[in-house]
Amino acid sequence: MKQYEKIAMIGSGNVAWHLAPALEDSGHKITEVYSRQKSKAEDLARRLYQADAQDHLDFSGSQATLFIFAISDDAIAPIAQQIKLSTEALVVHTSGGQPLEALSDTSTEYIGVFYPLQTFSRHREVSFREIPICLEANDSDVLHRLIKLARSLSKQVKLINSKERALLHVSAVFANNFTNHLLRMAEQLMQDHQLDFSLLYPLIEETIAKALETSPEQAQTGPARRNDTKTIERHLRQLKTYNSSYAEVYETITRHIQGFSSSGQEHHE
Repeated sequence: MKQYEKIAMIGSGNVAWHLAPALEDSGHKITEVYSRQKSKAEDLARRLYQADAQDHLDFSGSQATLFIFAISDDAIAPIAQQIKLSTEALVVHTSGGQPLEALSDTSTEYIGVFYPLQTFSRHREVSFREIPICLEANDSDVLHRLIKLARSLSKQVKLINSKERALLHVSAVFANNFTNHLLRMAEQLMQDHQLDFSLLYPLIEETIAKALETSPEQAQTGPARRNDTKTIERHLRQLKTYNSSYAEVYETITRHIQGFSSSGQEHHE
């Protein structure tokens, strides 16, 4: 017989927006949604079956036995100190950047991490079956419970400690946030010169596909990899005329690619 959790969702941002309905779709019950702004808690609660919205942290009378902190990194420790709940409750956070100990000041001794490794946006649906969920706990029974919860959502459940998760999180910043920002820079550069950004779509798609099918190392191409100094100098002159900050980014990444290449990596056109 499957065991289902009664869960209070602490937070109403992008992670909570997707995680709470996914948990309910897997048979768990969301009893409450908390946000400092009650209207935001109400917005999320309307996506759920019978969750109550609240803007206070008194959960002493809650039926929930699991509290998921889906909030900003800086808010985790303060909320952990303020929240009122049963000493038997289990509290977890969903952050990749915060250690397990960020929850150490809660009134319960049962704490863990339930980190779905994905980028979440409010109006873009995701499939939790494909999302790696990284777990950590301070107790073997708690960990076993979190494994059951994670497996009800995802095919990929990983045990990752705080040190490993911190490295995973910074790697994710490179792979996701920085990559997207570079795409934003390319988009702005083209728009400012009356060029259609969609011209780059096939290139972007092939870049990602090739990196995943082979490896980023093998997929690297371009003037920096070839050490094509004339092309690099021409690009830098163009960018300095357009926006000096673009030239700085171009130069920094070019040097980094050249550093990788000179360390003995195979040369690719």
